[in-house]
Amino acid sequence: MRSSPNRLVATIFGAVYLVVGALGFAVTGGVGFIATEGNLLLGVFEVNPLHNTAHLLIGAALLIAGLSNARAAKAVNIAVGAVYLLLGVVGFFLVDTALNILALNTADHFLHLASALVLLGVGLGAERGVRAGASGRTA
Repeated sequence: MRSSPNRLVATIFGAVYLVVGALGFAVTGGVGFIATEGNLLLGVFEVNPLHNTAHLLIGAALLIAGLSNARAAKAVNIAVGAVYLLLGVVGFFLVDTALNILALNTADHFLHLASALVLLGVGLGAERGVRAGASGRTA
């Protein structure tokens, strides 16, 4: 894992997102599953149970890929990074609408954009010899 930036980043981000997802449930008692407004995690990030579940699923995907191999980590870093880039941009237009089923706020958008930059940067920039969709095992 030390020789693979994709594996390292996927493992670290995966672990962090799993912790964030679990912590989110500690602050969302009484909040509807898809409520457009949630409670604050760390006093800054608005979350609801759906948002927490998304963090758990994304964290698990990243962690599993990071612990697997460079090809899997690269593919998941790129996929999650692309989704976070889209969510970060589109999210600014969803605030204060009924479509905000993840209870996102402005701080969430900036964090999603930062995550996207790191995940896409590593996924697209590191280990150019490793193809995300290639068959075969690459450590």
